[in-house]
Amino acid sequence: MNENKIIELKDIAVSFDGEPVLKHLDLSISDGEFVTLLGPSGCGKTTTLRIIAGFITPDHGDVFFDGKRVNDVPPYKRTVNTIFQRYALFPHLNVYENVAFGMRVQKKSKQEIDETVTRMLQLVNLKGFEKRSVAKLSGGQQQRVAIARALANNPRVLLLDEPLAALDLKLRKDMQTELKNIQKSLGISFIYVTHDQEEALSMSDTVVVMDDGVIQQIGTPQDIYNEPQNAFVADFIGESNILDGVMLEDYLVEFFGRKFSCLDAGFDKNEPVDVVIRPEDIDIVEPVKGHLTGTVTNVTFKGVHYDTIVDFKGFKWLIQTTDFYPEGSVIGIVLNPEDIHVMKKSAYSGMFGDYSSYSEEFDELGDAVAAAEAEEAEE
Repeated sequence: MNENKIIELKDIAVSFDGEPVLKHLDLSISDGEFVTLLGPSGCGKTTTLRIIAGFITPDHGDVFFDGKRVNDVPPYKRTVNTIFQRYALFPHLNVYENVAFGMRVQKKSKQEIDETVTRMLQLVNLKGFEKRSVAKLSGGQQQRVAIARALANNPRVLLLDEPLAALDLKLRKDMQTELKNIQKSLGISFIYVTHDQEEALSMSDTVVVMDDGVIQQIGTPQDIYNEPQNAFVADFIGESNILDGVMLEDYLVEFFGRKFSCLDAGFDKNEPVDVVIRPEDIDIVEPVKGHLTGTVTNVTFKGVHYDTIVDFKGFKWLIQTTDFYPEGSVIGIVLNPEDIHVMKKSAYSGMFGDYSSYSEEFDELGDAVAAAEAEEAEE
């Protein structure tokens, strides 16, 4: 990856109707980097994208492009292009003319337009669709036309605001792979906004996790998942059991009245901490062989594994296992040092990690509400 900084946001603050939306945000994006802004509805990720595009001027702070301050540069003079959830294709124009539109506005030559449209449609696997009406395309094909049109103007940066949200699951996964391949082949910066954790982890070089107008953590997908910096990140990125603990000394943590070896250091002696244990990292054993014993209270078959809720001293854990343990079973678990991750206490401590209210219906309701809120914000 090219380490040249193409975009820098410095001390950016934005308020709408007196309500802070971004709170003194700093972010650098390298040339050729695939960066995903990830977080729940209302966290400020789309506002950040719109500031980069030039649609919003920050109340405070500076936006730099290639080292030059661009706060007052209008969107059409920035070498960026944006793809929204609604593709905004021209229904009266065919595929070719949709892709060519921006170049015609710029009065490019017919030969250059022909060559670019051909190259772009080949890039998005729509060769042969030139004369097709966009109204007769599938959602995925319309998405590809929108991408080809945005790339035809040769932007330095492509901004993508939840562009796959309207697609069904299988098509969304296919397009994730395709977008990553397109970004790699072109070598330009992609800045992608989503609230879908799996999407962020599978596509990005860098993930920026946001909440309440503040960046909570920046890192590679592996870092964000394996080394979350606080309880919000641990809970938002995948499933997590988050427990209260005490760091007795380097590499030794206590929770549930037991001492466990871990790989963490640099905390004060006897410092209160949050302990994260991922559901897939827990080994189930016979009760007599376990570090802890608990009772199974809920089992959900997920195809590859069972989501198994286990009550340990009134705190319910999620364990993901390929073995079936019926409700009422008493099980033991073993935790290895590498399965335990220790985090500093934060404003999010105590808010996540207990699966007492776990249910499929609740999860689906939460997704539906998030989708509705995102739709409302877009309007």
